[in-house]
Amino acid sequence: MTPPDPSFAEPAVRTAGLLFIALGSILVGGALALLCFRWQRLSSACAVAGVLGGTIAGEVHAFGILLRGGESAAVMPWNIPYGQFHVAVDPLSAFFLVPVFGLSALTAIYGREYLAERARSKSLGFSWFAFNLLVASMALVVTARQVLLFLVAWEVMSLAAYVLVTLEHESPEVRRAGWVYLIATHVGTAFIVAMFLVMSRQAHSFDFDVIRGQTSGSAISAWLLLLALAGFGVKAGLVPFHVWLPEAHAAAPSHVSALMSGVLIKMGLYGLLRMMLLLGRPAGWFGPLLMVLGLAGALGGISLALYQRDMKRALAYSSVENMGLIALGLGTGVWGWTSGRPLVAVLGMSGALLHAWNHTLMKGLMFLGAGSVLHGCGTKDLERLGGTMKRMPFTGTSLVVGAVAISGLPPLNGFVSEWLIYLGLMDGALSSRGAIGAIGLLSVGIVTLVGALAAFCFIRLVGIACLGEARSDESRGAHESRWPMTAPLGLLAGASVAVALAPRAVMSATANVLKEFLGADLGGAKFDIPLANVGWLNAVLWMGILLGIALWCGMMRRRPVTDGETWGCGYPKPSARMQYTSRSFAELVSERMLPKRLRARISVTPPEAIFPGPGSLSSECIDPLTRDVYEPFLARMGDRFARLRWLQQGMLHVYLLYILVATLLALGWTSIATWSGR
Repeated sequence: MTPPDPSFAEPAVRTAGLLFIALGSILVGGALALLCFRWQRLSSACAVAGVLGGTIAGEVHAFGILLRGGESAAVMPWNIPYGQFHVAVDPLSAFFLVPVFGLSALTAIYGREYLAERARSKSLGFSWFAFNLLVASMALVVTARQVLLFLVAWEVMSLAAYVLVTLEHESPEVRRAGWVYLIATHVGTAFIVAMFLVMSRQAHSFDFDVIRGQTSGSAISAWLLLLALAGFGVKAGLVPFHVWLPEAHAAAPSHVSALMSGVLIKMGLYGLLRMMLLLGRPAGWFGPLLMVLGLAGALGGISLALYQRDMKRALAYSSVENMGLIALGLGTGVWGWTSGRPLVAVLGMSGALLHAWNHTLMKGLMFLGAGSVLHGCGTKDLERLGGTMKRMPFTGTSLVVGAVAISGLPPLNGFVSEWLIYLGLMDGALSSRGAIGAIGLLSVGIVTLVGALAAFCFIRLVGIACLGEARSDESRGAHESRWPMTAPLGLLAGASVAVALAPRAVMSATANVLKEFLGADLGGAKFDIPLANVGWLNAVLWMGILLGIALWCGMMRRRPVTDGETWGCGYPKPSARMQYTSRSFAELVSERMLPKRLRARISVTPPEAIFPGPGSLSSECIDPLTRDVYEPFLARMGDRFARLRWLQQGMLHVYLLYILVATLLALGWTSIATWSGR
């Protein structure tokens, strides 16, 4: 392939200058952190400073493209075969760069304080290098416009995340989580490589601009969509590819969990959207397929989150639920797009895009809040928490805000995006006849059930962790985190409130993204999405909440507060043992309403004999797909491959013989193929 014309390349490089400044700042900061690994404070300061400097340049560039439209690009020749170095920022890329840079900056500030105690016993230079490398590679994934560059950035992103997940590799659980993540992400990468090989062969190019539209409407386009859904669905945590997500998010340091849940899994969503742009309008069945996967993920994820003891694992399953809601909204939009319902397409895709941003804010807030609880109490086990609101008021209040938002309740941002998805489903169902309309209305009912379960889940999580009395010495000794950890919580909570109060202003940022997908199909039509009323509703609710708080504070100031014993069922002074546990609180829903496959497995050893010994009761909260599908399958495959161990002789001359035989077979196959071609 000939190199690009210099007259074109030079202005393109200038227009993408801020992107290169952002990437350079982040990578230089990471490299300095690695070089200064002997000086822990200097190492972390270099990494954080690099991320903050890159964030400023990157956010300015991304918001500029997102609001005014257009594209900035850089095309340069390189020595690697099959193409050129090609990056570009269009509205879709800019939409994902905003959360990449924004949440990365907050988690970097948070992580420096969070890891301060760990830094006393272990060098963290390589960990900070991996953190900056992860941020830079995610930015490069969403801006790459060449197949090889995209795949390299994707692989670097995956390996950097693995290093961060396994920071506490001394623990067997962390090592297991790392292996599960590594296997899952490379299975997904295999599907992505296969998809790109087919696309590049069809287009005779590795450049996205040449590939775009080459397979539109062809029979092979359907297979490419399925490969994209499988490959990117693994990273996005879509059911049934989600099994790595609760393992990795629970094992990683909390600032890494927040970054992975808030941004990394969105790379799967970006990849799927980018492939839809390259392949053209998808087939009519693709939208309903996404809707089914989304509903399964939303319902299954929140069901499994209901009874988790590990606070971060419960939040991880909530990420599965929210990615399911995003897939549902995207599927609704694609359904409207392919069936000639432009309003359904706009509502569904707008709701999905806005919920992607909202999920970054909400889940970033919740994971950082959970990390603050872990930092202040020393445990993330809900059965050992309680009463942390008294000792950690700022963290507890932030968790309450995040819980309301992520439950999709007004007056916070989660309600706005879920409301758009509801409207898209309702409009699509009411405008359809027969079975399709009935299925659409059934989907609305399922989403309503998911919302109710989400509210129950987060009432349990926040109520058990923050309210009541302390259940252990760890929670009794809890202390509030310092400002580098609480400031990001305040900023994320404030952003969640701001989105709820001004949803139309935020939605205007998605207009140019929608034009990339639906511009030609809208035909100039404009739809008045009723978000102004939602903003006013949230504003009125906030005024009522603030007024109620002010009145309550005034009443409490006038009324003297006294301590005294209470009478409750004959107990003069209730203790922590008389409170609901996290398990008992969830029992009504998890044990009586959920299907048997989704329930925790209870193991009971009752006391026996005349003078019985101790009994036991334990619950096993393993993902049913992992327990019943993946682990048995891998065990069978492991047994079969173990039969080939006789090939491992441990002798050099035998391995040389293997290489010789393989080389002769390859040469023979090449000769036969060449001869038959003649």
